[in-house]
Amino acid sequence: MNQDPEKGYRGNKRRILGKHLALDFSLARKDTSSLTKPRTISKEEYEKNTSWGLLTSIDLDECDPEIIRNAEKVKQHVRELCKLIDIKRFGETVVVDFGEDPRVTGFSMTQLIETSLISAHYGSGATKYVYLDIFSCKWYDQEKAFEFTKNFFRAKKANFNVVLRGKEMS
Repeated sequence: MNQDPEKGYRGNKRRILGKHLALDFSLARKDTSSLTKPRTISKEEYEKNTSWGLLTSIDLDECDPEIIRNAEKVKQHVRELCKLIDIKRFGETVVVDFGEDPRVTGFSMTQLIETSLISAHYGSGATKYVYLDIFSCKWYDQEKAFEFTKNFFRAKKANFNVVLRGKEMS
């Protein structure tokens, strides 16, 4: 199949990096409701494999700015999320507002959990995104975490990915 080098899958823009490598940025910050549902890992599948942990990366856009720019709301989300997916928090949630570049300034959050870590960054200024990662060596319901997070921040656009970490490393 012959493609225009300046276009990717379905004519979306892509960036050419050298002769043979191209990164497709076309799906970033788009409505993902028409895309295939991300693969999740069942508890049975998780318990059968030899991986070290489970990572869910949640990308939200066009979130409610009143929520993502409120440190107490961010902490509330973490408390409720941990309870929902049955993960025990270790210590308090840390929320820090920093960054000089308007494109990346905003809250960053970390929450240690007994089985690893939850972290996130929340956009401010003109951006209204949330990028949240949940990594745990204990299984949790990834879709439940995604749906709760999407609804809590009232995201209009959302996507998530699930990765088994440490599986078959060589």
